[in-house]
Amino acid sequence: MAEPLKVGLAGLGTVGTAVAHLLERGRDKLIARCGRPIEVVALSARSRAKKRGVDVKKYRWFADPVALARDPSIDVLVEVIGGAGDPAKRAVESALASGKPVVTANKALLARHGQKLAVLAERHGVALNFEASVGGGIPIVKTLREGLNGDSFARIYGILNGTCNYILSRMEQDRISFEDCLRDAQRLGYAEADPSFDVEGHDTAQKLSILACLAFGTKVDPDAIYVEGISSITLADLDAAAELGYRVKLLGVAVKTEAGIEQRVHPTMVPKDSAIAQVMGVTNALTVDVDGLAPITLVGPGAGGMATASAVVSDLADIACGVCTAPFGRPAAGMTASRKAPMQHHEGGYYIRLLARDRPGTAATIARRLAQQKISLESIVQRHDAGSSPSSGRSGEPVPVIMITYATSEDAVRKALVAVRRDRVISGRPQVIRIEKN
Repeated sequence: MAEPLKVGLAGLGTVGTAVAHLLERGRDKLIARCGRPIEVVALSARSRAKKRGVDVKKYRWFADPVALARDPSIDVLVEVIGGAGDPAKRAVESALASGKPVVTANKALLARHGQKLAVLAERHGVALNFEASVGGGIPIVKTLREGLNGDSFARIYGILNGTCNYILSRMEQDRISFEDCLRDAQRLGYAEADPSFDVEGHDTAQKLSILACLAFGTKVDPDAIYVEGISSITLADLDAAAELGYRVKLLGVAVKTEAGIEQRVHPTMVPKDSAIAQVMGVTNALTVDVDGLAPITLVGPGAGGMATASAVVSDLADIACGVCTAPFGRPAAGMTASRKAPMQHHEGGYYIRLLARDRPGTAATIARRLAQQKISLESIVQRHDAGSSPSSGRSGEPVPVIMITYATSEDAVRKALVAVRRDRVISGRPQVIRIEKN
């Protein structure tokens, strides 16, 4: 039997601890698959005294993860520290520069420094594997980088944040507000004390930037992504979506257009009969559109210690088997800068909810402003409070009006709504949700 692959594990949080346990429990299966054992031989974490369910005395201990990365006693570094900066960044750079392959679950690091790290890995001829950085237990990185390598991708989109999907699912199923559902998610540990990174779409954007790079050969650039979160979504929006045959999801979407690679994160109405619409709770899902093939959808746990650890161990098994491919599926030097397709150019259907002032001429004014931007309506619904009717006289209270447009541009919708607000025929800010067809 070949010599063991000796692992230096940097980070002993939920994921790091799960990696250590999974390697121990799966030792025999990994030997059968790889022809050699995979063993953790050294650890690094903030505190050696903290109780984690791992006997740290069995391993060499490094207070500094950079020193661990450089140590000649390890063959590969697993980085599960997290964060876009140091010490994770220096540890990964040090390992690659020392000729050691790296496995990381760190989406923030890859989103910000992925291009430079890929160049460094290629220069030293070592692997940089990051299946665990996107989609948890879903093998989306391997699917894009190796399984569908050479295919022409048209679009990749999906649910990349379990917290947001849990909130939207609970709101719909249990009829509770966003605020109440968020508090419940925090109590259950699905949302952080400061949930803004998740609910405002930034976590999804980091993951999407990595997927777009793999699919389209563009440099990783989270700043090229339009980002909008779910905090404005109300029960009224979910009810309207259900009546119209849709369900609201926070999607990350990257699509090839004539203007460039359009990358966007925002609440989206998807048809109820689509695969993505069926995914509820903390589960993640990704759909890949490939030229000449039917859409491929992958569904699975997007977070959690064991799901993420499983992806880390899968990457380690590849290294143990001698698999080494370009980190992003092609030479980093040949990757192009992302040509950001402005959201103004995005075309599709839109859901628009207005609070229209109940007075003569309001409907005509709204219709005129939409017509000026050449926006056609597929449907329009005006909601009155229970017990009232148009014949009972005008109440003066704003009336919810819901409109679904045929395909139009983002720019046209925004211009029409700016004009409608200027006309003072609506109250508050209009709600706009994009519609993603199958």
